[in-house]
Amino acid sequence: MEIFYLVLAVIAIIILTTKLKVHAFLALFIISILYGIFAGMPYADIIVSINEGFGGTLGKIGLIIVLGVIIGAFLENTGGAFAIAEKVLKIIGSKRVPTAMGIIGYIVSIPVFADSGFMLLHPLNKSLSKKAKISIAGPAIALGLGLMASHTMVPPTPGPIAAAGILDADLGLVIAFGFPTSIVALIVGIIFAKRYASKTYIEPEVDNALVAEKEIKDSPSALKSSIPILVPIVLIVLKSVLNPTRTGLDNGFIDFINFVGEPVISLLIGILLCLLLPKKLNYDMLSSTGWVGKAIKDAASIILITGAGGIFGKILQNSGIADILGQTLTEYNMGIFLPFVLAAAIKTAQGSSTVALVTAASIIMPMMSSLGFDSEIQKALVVIVIGAGSAVVSHANDSFFWVVTQMSGMNVKTGYRLFSLGSGLLGLTGAITVFIFYTIFA
Repeated sequence: MEIFYLVLAVIAIIILTTKLKVHAFLALFIISILYGIFAGMPYADIIVSINEGFGGTLGKIGLIIVLGVIIGAFLENTGGAFAIAEKVLKIIGSKRVPTAMGIIGYIVSIPVFADSGFMLLHPLNKSLSKKAKISIAGPAIALGLGLMASHTMVPPTPGPIAAAGILDADLGLVIAFGFPTSIVALIVGIIFAKRYASKTYIEPEVDNALVAEKEIKDSPSALKSSIPILVPIVLIVLKSVLNPTRTGLDNGFIDFINFVGEPVISLLIGILLCLLLPKKLNYDMLSSTGWVGKAIKDAASIILITGAGGIFGKILQNSGIADILGQTLTEYNMGIFLPFVLAAAIKTAQGSSTVALVTAASIIMPMMSSLGFDSEIQKALVVIVIGAGSAVVSHANDSFFWVVTQMSGMNVKTGYRLFSLGSGLLGLTGAITVFIFYTIFA
């Protein structure tokens, strides 16, 4: 009955968030409590699970999400993201538009939300497609898949950070495996865009297509813009690599790296480096109505959803279903593909990659030991394979699907044939890559 109630709970979350348009925070919170009641949990245990699930999860990653979103806001508003895009374009070559847009999207989406990233880069995409006299379909799909690859599989984007916090995974290892996994998926996505999507001709509209070129003038250099992204990532990875429990080393330098490599501290350093990006630093940017204030408001929704996901996971854990479900699922011997299938089902059904990441991680969390995912590497790979699943498949219930298709002039049928298929291929490639890593390292 507990498994039956879990299936009903997931279906209820999907119906509430898609059909009834209930906010994912309320949906997860209410369904968590109802599940606990129907599963026969004592009322006192339900209350304890709510407090521990919400507080424990956000205690680990709430600040990280806020700091990451603030870095993204600075890159977006200063034109830093555009500067990085322009540099990549010069290296790749303006004639290789789909390849360039895929790589640009991948880089920009590490600190900037995928939806914002596409809107930010779309004028540049139109301009380049027009100059190269090619269909905008190929570059648009490459850009969308590039944004999605890092958005779902590479911290410090909020979804992977939230999943890592719920599963108590080493963020450095998630980054270390997430980069190569997402890059392999990106390469396949770019090939798909060039070989398949580009064959569908869609005329690039030229109105306002050169806005991007104007914005480049006042933006910081590409190198300067990259520093707030690269420094936190390097520090987090260094902390993981030089961890005393792994290396046996223990001295003042290692202690310092462990301090600055803590995600909260490293991302705070990233924000301080962001202060160097504006041509002239205006303290209104840091106010509650400025860039920082808007970024915190944007982060609030993700934080609440993540906290509610933590409640769901804690109630599942304390209800005893983890052992039952773990034993049942291990009989099917799906291994590392189980979290992928779960995340893909939730993503396809309700549309949000972040909700899919959080919900799948919350369901898997209490079963980690019974499924054999005990080591730090295994935990990191589970986070990434859930991220790969959260890309499968983007369609009409996903806001990003509409951003990509409507801004690129695609009708719904074309969007399904190009972007939905591409996102499925992207996620499946990521899952296969994780499976290879799991076979080698775990």
